[in-house]
Amino acid sequence: MRKIEIYDTTLRDGTQSEDIALSVEDKLRITEKLDEIGIHYIEGGWPGSNPKDAEYFKKVKKLHLANSLIAAFGSTHNPKHRPNNDPNLKALVESKTEVITIFGKTWDFHVREALRISLEENLDIIHNSVKFLKKHAAKVFFDAEHFFDGYKDNPEFAIKCLEAAQSAGADCLVLCDTNGGTLTSTVRQSVRAVIKEIKTPVGIHAHNDSDCAVANSIISVESGAVQVQGTINGLGERCGNANLCSIVPDLQLKLGYSCLAEDRMKMLRDVSRFTNEIANIRHFKRQPFVGDSAFAHKAGIHVSAIRRRPETYEHIKPELVGNSQRVLVSDLAGRSNIMRKAEEFNIHLEADSPEVQGILDSLKALEHQGFQFEGAEASFELLLKKALGLHRRFFELIGFRVIDEKRKENEPPISEATIMLKVGGNIEHTASTGNGPVNALDHALRKALEKFYPELKSVRLLDYKVRVLTAGKGTSARVRVLVESGDELHSWGTVGVSENIIEASWQALVDSIDYKLLKEKE
Repeated sequence: MRKIEIYDTTLRDGTQSEDIALSVEDKLRITEKLDEIGIHYIEGGWPGSNPKDAEYFKKVKKLHLANSLIAAFGSTHNPKHRPNNDPNLKALVESKTEVITIFGKTWDFHVREALRISLEENLDIIHNSVKFLKKHAAKVFFDAEHFFDGYKDNPEFAIKCLEAAQSAGADCLVLCDTNGGTLTSTVRQSVRAVIKEIKTPVGIHAHNDSDCAVANSIISVESGAVQVQGTINGLGERCGNANLCSIVPDLQLKLGYSCLAEDRMKMLRDVSRFTNEIANIRHFKRQPFVGDSAFAHKAGIHVSAIRRRPETYEHIKPELVGNSQRVLVSDLAGRSNIMRKAEEFNIHLEADSPEVQGILDSLKALEHQGFQFEGAEASFELLLKKALGLHRRFFELIGFRVIDEKRKENEPPISEATIMLKVGGNIEHTASTGNGPVNALDHALRKALEKFYPELKSVRLLDYKVRVLTAGKGTSARVRVLVESGDELHSWGTVGVSENIIEASWQALVDSIDYKLLKEKE
């Protein structure tokens, strides 16, 4: 089983993504997570480019890493400087990392137009930079910038650049598809050609501008590359980098290469979600392997099959990457969907019982009205329990009123909600304001209930989505409201549908409260 080294550049290349900004503390936390999963190399940043990265390299030394080596990133020396007095190379040395990665030009077009030096001068710069750094680091990797474009235009010069780094002692020559535009067939041909002429181990660093970064990384390994560079969740500049959350399981589970320890592979989904949380971005549901929808099944025929043999519609066991099988409920559902969801909710149902058909009929009727339970499984659990007599009412609505008032043109409107509820034998009448009518109603509902159910103080509204369902009706259209709520441990989704957005929101909010209280009382 051939070992493939995994080189993560989330903390450097990943932070060039449009919506990503990581503090030093963020980067340190992600470093510990990457080390825990067993990533071989973690590229921490460019110490010569900004104070934040310089601080990271000071603080990362205090971490007790068990599996990963930290790499500092930079460029070859400036043509105006010698290696020993180049500020960039000095900063790399001062980072005192065991691994240093530098990029250099391998496309003659860039040498002439960007650096404006001769091709021979560029070869000297690569050689001298690598040779200098080898005196100060255990490993030096040479990132051959724009290699595939350069090899296409001038293969002889591109190979000479690799040879310059090789002769200086580079430990790995990383072929970079910097513009991300190279297709897989070209990558395969180029990597094979390089390996025939170069003795030093070869790596791949692919960008995703043609949506081929994962495929290009895999084909490079199959062609002889021994190192793969990428980022968690494919974060990166423009369209992103090669996604390690897809590459690693593809290489290890499908092709038999060794990337991570088997018990570490099971942490992949956790690392994916952790990184997104730290970066403050939402998880991509349809991301292969680690996404919420990666092993989600909706069609009744599919669900019936996977209940017998999961491999009928699953390409791997989801547990291998830390994921789990999910069964969705919708108007495509059959009895198998209902039975599977009941099992998840610890509800006993007989497959041939009339209740199952009744639930199925209700489900399809509700979805015809516009309800959607795929993202609102808490509402579906309540639907099941109501049909089976397992639900209880925690309060009754006597009435509510929501007022939106705008007093001045250049000031935001004022929202106020009043609500009257019956809880047991008590009548509770409260009012609250909010930054919108739904927010005000949410505050008033909680304010009325928290004195009776203090556990609701931990509940927060995490997300709120509105979708127009009936096209062509303008402001009189029916809308669907999806609400995601959560406490310190869990999150759950609920749904409401109405021509009145306040009513649809009320339905989703009440389901959210009911679900929380029902779980607390079980």
